[in-house]
Amino acid sequence: MKLEAVELRRIRMPLVAPFRTSFGSQTARDILLVRARTDVAEGWGECAALPDPRYSAEYVDGVADVLRRFFLPAVAAATDLDANAVGRVLSPFLGHFMAKAALETAVLDAELRADGRSFGSFLGAAVDRVPCGVSVGIMDSIPELLDAVGGYLDQGYLRIKLKIEPGWDVEPVRAVRERFGDVALQVDANTAYAVSDARHLARLDPFELLLIEQPLDEDDVLGHAELARTVRTPICLDESITSARSAAAAIRLGACSIVNVKPARVGGYLEARRVHDVCAAHGVPVWCGGMLETGLGRAANVALAALPNFTLPGDTSASDRYYATDITPPFRLDDGHLRVPTGPGLGVEPDAALLEEVTTSVEEIDLR
Repeated sequence: MKLEAVELRRIRMPLVAPFRTSFGSQTARDILLVRARTDVAEGWGECAALPDPRYSAEYVDGVADVLRRFFLPAVAAATDLDANAVGRVLSPFLGHFMAKAALETAVLDAELRADGRSFGSFLGAAVDRVPCGVSVGIMDSIPELLDAVGGYLDQGYLRIKLKIEPGWDVEPVRAVRERFGDVALQVDANTAYAVSDARHLARLDPFELLLIEQPLDEDDVLGHAELARTVRTPICLDESITSARSAAAAIRLGACSIVNVKPARVGGYLEARRVHDVCAAHGVPVWCGGMLETGLGRAANVALAALPNFTLPGDTSASDRYYATDITPPFRLDDGHLRVPTGPGLGVEPDAALLEEVTTSVEEIDLR
C-alpha cells in the first residue's frame, strides 16, 4: 500500500450541553479529521487533541503542523505501507501521540477497507456489543447534577462517571449515591489534586466507588503509588499511561489497579491493544476512555472496547450524549450497550452533506 494524498479537514461540532472539567469548559469541539488516500482505499482518522494545550501538550493547530511538516512526508516515503509500518516510520519523532494516532488510524482504516476486514475483527473483539457508561461534567449546582445523572440512568447507561475537582468532590458524590443508590459510580479528577490531598480523597472511600481516575499529575506515578496505599478506593490511571511500557511500570510500582485506555494518548489503536495485553497479563482490568469523539472515533473505540480485558463500562456513550447530529449514522444505546460495527474498516462513513455543513477548512496534501 502507498500513501498518495491526505486531507486535513477541520470541523466544528456544537455540543448538546456545555462539558466542564478541571482543565476547562467546552460548548463545541474543534476537530481535525485525517483522510488518508492510498493506492488501494481511503481511510479516516479522528484527532482527539483540543484547541489549546490544557488537557495535554498537544493542540489541534500543532497536530496539523507536525503532520504536514514531518509525519506525512515520512509515511509517504514508505513503499510497503501498512498500519504497523506507521509506528516504525514515526518512531524517531518524539511525542505527538495524538497526531500519530490520527494518522495511524486513517492508514489502518484504509488497509482494512481494502481487505474487507472490520476494526473489531482485526483488534480481536470478543463480543458484538459493549456496555456503556457516561461522563458527567462539573456543574453549577448539585440539583443540576442530579437531574443530569437521573436522565442518563433513564436512558439506560450502566455506569456514571463524575468529573471532580477541589471544592466539587465529596458532596456531589454523596448526593448522587444517596439519590441513586448502588448505581455503578466512579470519579475522574483529571490531575486536579496533589499527594497532600490524600486524606481528603479518602473521604470518598465510604461511597464504594469503582475507582478514582487520575487524581494527580500525569508524571507523578510515585505519588499515585503513595496515594494507593492511603485510600481504599481503587486508583485508575489515564493521562499517566502513554504506552504499554508505562502501563507495566505503573502496575509494578503499585500506582494503579485499573487502567483507562485512551488510544489517542498512547499513539493509536495498535499500542492501545498492547496496553490491553500488558494489563491482562498482570490481572489489571481496563476500560476505554473517550474524548467526545464523533461517530468516526466512536466506531474505533467501540471496537477496541470489545477486547476481552475491557471488563468495565467505558466512556463509549451514544452519539446523542454529545451531538444533536453526528457526522456518521448515530450510535444508539440498546439496553445500555452499543453494537460493535462489522463493516470494513471503521464500519461507518461520514455523511457528505452533514460533514460539509460542519467543515471550517479543508487542506489537500498531495504526496505523490
